[in-house]
Amino acid sequence: MSMAGNLRKVTSLGRVGGLRKVARLTRRRDRVDLSHPARSPLGSAVVNCVAYQDGARVPGGRDLVDTVERIRKHDEGFVWLGLHEPTQKEFAGIAELFDLHPLAVEDSVDAHQRPKVERYGDTLFAVFKTVCYVEHKELTATSEVVNTGEIMVFVGRDFVITVRHGMHGSLGPLREELEADANQLAKGPAAVLHAIADHVVDDYLTVTDAVQEDIDQVETDVFAENGARADPGRIYQLKRELLELKRAVVPLGRPVLDLATRPIRVVDPEIQAYFRDVSDHLLRVTEQIAAFDELLNSILQAHLAQVTVSQNEDMRKITAWAAVIAVPTMVCGVYGMNFDNMPELHWRFGYPIVIGVISIACLVLYRGFRRNGWL
Repeated sequence: MSMAGNLRKVTSLGRVGGLRKVARLTRRRDRVDLSHPARSPLGSAVVNCVAYQDGARVPGGRDLVDTVERIRKHDEGFVWLGLHEPTQKEFAGIAELFDLHPLAVEDSVDAHQRPKVERYGDTLFAVFKTVCYVEHKELTATSEVVNTGEIMVFVGRDFVITVRHGMHGSLGPLREELEADANQLAKGPAAVLHAIADHVVDDYLTVTDAVQEDIDQVETDVFAENGARADPGRIYQLKRELLELKRAVVPLGRPVLDLATRPIRVVDPEIQAYFRDVSDHLLRVTEQIAAFDELLNSILQAHLAQVTVSQNEDMRKITAWAAVIAVPTMVCGVYGMNFDNMPELHWRFGYPIVIGVISIACLVLYRGFRRNGWL
C-alpha cells in the first residue's frame, strides 16, 4: 500500500493502534497521482505524502506509520504530508501520529488565522496568508481584485505537514522545484518551510505589481479631462482590496524576521540566511502597500477636489446666466405693471428702444462674465 493511499485511511482514525491496523491493509485500486489537484480525486483531504532522504524521494510501497518509524529510527530524512481543508476528524489521526499540539491543530482546521509563527516544544507552527490577483476586464466599484487563502505549516525534526485552505496557492509545482534541487531539499524540513515562505512572498510581489496597474488606470481616469465624473466607488474598492492584502502581508513581517534572526531548534542556521532574503522581499511588499495606500488617498482627495471645483464652476455659470436673465426680467416686470399714467407707453419708438437696451445690457454682461471665466 502506498503512503498516500494508506494516509486516506489514517485520517479517519484517532488512535495510533488504529493506525497500525490500517498500515497492514492492502490496497486494491491503482495508484493515483495526488501531486497537483486541490483535493484528492478519491475525496480525501490528502493531497500528497512523500518521504525524502538525502534530498531524494523514498520509493513508495511502504505504509505511513512504518515509514515514519523507520525515518525516526535511522534519524535521517523526513516526511512531507500535504492536506487541503481537512476536517477535525480527518486530522485527528495525523495529529496523534506526529504529536501535534491541540491548539495548533484547531487553528489549522478552522483557518481564518492571522499570519504567525509559534513554537510548541520541538514543533514549529507557521501560518501564511496566500493571495492571488483576480483578473477583470474593467475595474468597477464591485470588482474583486485580491483573493486570499491560507497555508498552515507544521515543521518538526523529521516531518513537514502543510494544510492549505482556499482554491489557489497549490504547492505541487513548488514540490517539483524542490525535488529538482536535491542539495536544498537535503537540508531538511526547514528548507521546505523556507521554500513555502519564499513562494508566498513571491506571490505577494506578483499581486502588488498587478494592483499597481489598476491604481495607475484609476489615476489616469481621475486626472483625465472629465475626471470629476469618474466613479469614486472604484477608488474605495481598491482601498478595500488593498486592506485585504495588507492584512495578509504586514503581520508576517515579524515572524519571518524571527525565523531569520532568532535561534530556532528546527531551523538550521544555514537556512536562516535564506529567510533573510524572504524578509527583504516582504519588506519591499510592505513598503509598496503603504505607498499604494497613500497614493489612493491622494487620488481620492484629488477627485473630491475636482468634484468641488466642477460644482463651483457650475454654480458660477448658473449665477452668470441668472444675472443676464435678470435684466430683461426686471425691465419686462416694470413695463408689465399696467398703470395708466406710465411714461414712454405711447412712444412710437419705445418698443425697439427697450428691446435694444435689453439686448445691449445682456451682451455687456455676457462679455464681462465670459472675460472673467464665468461662462
